[in-house]
Amino acid sequence: MNDSMTGLDRAGALEALLGDPHDDANPYGYRAVLEADERNEILAEGERMLDGFVLNAEFVPRALGGRLTQADDMVRVLRTLFRRDITLGLGYGVTNFIASAGVWAAGSAEQRRWTADLLLSGGKIAAGYNELAHGNDFTRVELRAVPGDGTVLLNGGKQVVNNLARADAAMFLARTADEAGARSHSHVLVDMRDLSDEQRRYLPRFGTAGVRGCRIGGVEFTDCAVPDGGGVGVVGGVGQAMETVLKAFQVTRGVLPGMAVGGGDAQLRTVLGFALGRRLYGRTVADLPHARSVLTAAYADLLTADCLAMAAARALHVLPAQTSVYTAAAKYLVPKMLQESSHRLATVLGARSYLRDGPHAIFQKVFRDLPAATFGHANSTVCLATIIPQLPQLARKSWGGGAEEAPAELFRFASELPELDFGALEMNARGADGLSAVLRSAARAAAGGPLAALCEAFVAELADLTVRCADLRPKDRTVTAGPEAFALADRFTVVLAAASCLGHWLHDPAPESDGRPPAWLVVGLSRLAARLGRTPAAGTGGAEERAWTELLDRYEDRRAFDLSALRLAG
Repeated sequence: MNDSMTGLDRAGALEALLGDPHDDANPYGYRAVLEADERNEILAEGERMLDGFVLNAEFVPRALGGRLTQADDMVRVLRTLFRRDITLGLGYGVTNFIASAGVWAAGSAEQRRWTADLLLSGGKIAAGYNELAHGNDFTRVELRAVPGDGTVLLNGGKQVVNNLARADAAMFLARTADEAGARSHSHVLVDMRDLSDEQRRYLPRFGTAGVRGCRIGGVEFTDCAVPDGGGVGVVGGVGQAMETVLKAFQVTRGVLPGMAVGGGDAQLRTVLGFALGRRLYGRTVADLPHARSVLTAAYADLLTADCLAMAAARALHVLPAQTSVYTAAAKYLVPKMLQESSHRLATVLGARSYLRDGPHAIFQKVFRDLPAATFGHANSTVCLATIIPQLPQLARKSWGGGAEEAPAELFRFASELPELDFGALEMNARGADGLSAVLRSAARAAAGGPLAALCEAFVAELADLTVRCADLRPKDRTVTAGPEAFALADRFTVVLAAASCLGHWLHDPAPESDGRPPAWLVVGLSRLAARLGRTPAAGTGGAEERAWTELLDRYEDRRAFDLSALRLAG
């Protein structure tokens, strides 16, 4: 792979390797993907192809011999894989990044080198954070790690870890002190190849409804002494894990939503192909008003979700002190939008949405895979709980007009960025929010019409949030807040999605031939406003019909439905 290639170039190269998804003879096509899923296996031929592509290089910083410089470039490459097979994308690759992010964020030079060498040689690293008894509450993990003289003694286990039974190494979150609080946990990087059966026992694999080929299981350690040195052992110092988690997970939350957009693209493409070919009442399904409305809405929602996902990924470089809010918002709202679209598209496909073979069977696989892939290591409640404590300070310091507007580079999605720096990330935005500040600039730039009315609706929503969030009771400013605080955080993520779309329009414009804003933008913003109960009475000025035409043009030209519009194989 040429080091000068951009992320979009690499995505195109991977797309070419994946080939035509509808070719039954293609070892990476939908037929092969579905057959592997029926066997509860990951696609072996796909893994061999990715070994040759050296996909793991996407997760390793360039300074250590990999290709990771921009988070959004990683998104572009992995989205291509998610468009074909979410199981392969998650089971082969993304788990490696989740596990290694803590090393890049806090590991020693020796640990970083050891991890990079393992990944670049095709190895796998599992990420052992969750425990069934405690879910996403990492402060209550029970796996014990006792540092000693050159070793760490492990006792206890993890139950739901992807790839663990076939991983060469694993990053575990473990308890290293009995006291409550943030200093009682540590990261431990373990070379699983060096352990005997007496030291560790793998637990039975769990069967799952989605990503059925992923091998999700657990491990039990009994007086397992692992080395603390030579590239493995405690990462980032004893008792430092929570700080590392809060930084490293900003990055993983910042890239996973954008990857999942590929699954939404595959579903929309499948249903659109069906609707154009299936005839009812003397016309195609696509000619029926309801079906056309669902398809157009899914297209607009996909691009809206992509704007938020890419802004969050790029904020890791451009606004690293503010990404604790933005990546949590993207990890919450993007999967929610994709899954809602998935359910609506199923109504167009009808009974075929349940079929596990045939020309449209990939739809039901993505339908099952999407929730599993996006739930991951931080579910929607955790993401909103990350935002809630910051709402009052955001309201006081930024939303009233005191915020410095996000720079244009945040929204110019094809432009280069400085290399990802884990050390620049902050655990709290301290009230800074340059993204929502874009709304006022957009309102000034929108010269009348539906877009101007939509901008004003979001400005009004932010003003309302400013009052309501500034007055949050102390008990509603914690992770144990009541429903009202969670509802406010939900509304704020919608405002951030709107700001991401408008920022892209302002700074990376692609107007229609008649000078109007893109049709998908008007439709997408209208749908966001409807989530808030603020749909302007003026309507969208016929934007739905123009968006439908744009969707058909992309379909016929074999271009992705996302912001990249990458040309697809087939």
